[in-house]
Amino acid sequence: MLIKKTRNILLMFFLLGFSTLLQAENQGYEVISPAQPTQNPDKIEIIEFFWYGCPHCYHLEPDLNKWLKSKPDNVEFIRMPAVFSSLWEKHAKAYFTAEALGVVDKVHADFFDAIQNKKQTLDTEEALLKFFTSHGVSEADFKNAYGSFLVDAKVRQAKALAPRYGITGVPAIIINGKYKTNGPLAKSQENMINVMNQLIKQESGQ
Repeated sequence: MLIKKTRNILLMFFLLGFSTLLQAENQGYEVISPAQPTQNPDKIEIIEFFWYGCPHCYHLEPDLNKWLKSKPDNVEFIRMPAVFSSLWEKHAKAYFTAEALGVVDKVHADFFDAIQNKKQTLDTEEALLKFFTSHGVSEADFKNAYGSFLVDAKVRQAKALAPRYGITGVPAIIINGKYKTNGPLAKSQENMINVMNQLIKQESGQ
């Protein structure tokens, strides 16, 4: 009798968990289990996983930039280049180099444009040096940042982060370490922003 009761309780929890998961997917997101820690517990953390060579990431940029102009004050936004190959790693290193130099706002959109529209590969240090110097960065500053321990450490961290969140493709957005949305889950890239906003409200207790 005790064994049967225990089985029924376990089955109830399984069905409850499955129901919650199904409901989440129907609403355009997945629950991350276990939830991952955020950098600042006082903020709702939004992480965008992207790759410069991804046309879907490129087309999401206008909607994301529009959202950034009016994002809530209690939200912290983090761009995170995904690393799934040696080419992705080189582009991630370029992003973190720009971050270290404080020029992300100056080069991010142009880097997307160079790859998506101008069909540049930007996959060597020489090509990246030329790109950065054309945006006002000195050769010495670029080389110091590009070869720095800080940038290498951030690339290693980016490699480790995607598996923790169950990221298998981009673009993907993580909400407060608890939820993940992407194009297929949200049914469209445009709806990813709507799903993200709804989860931000939920996490804010609204």
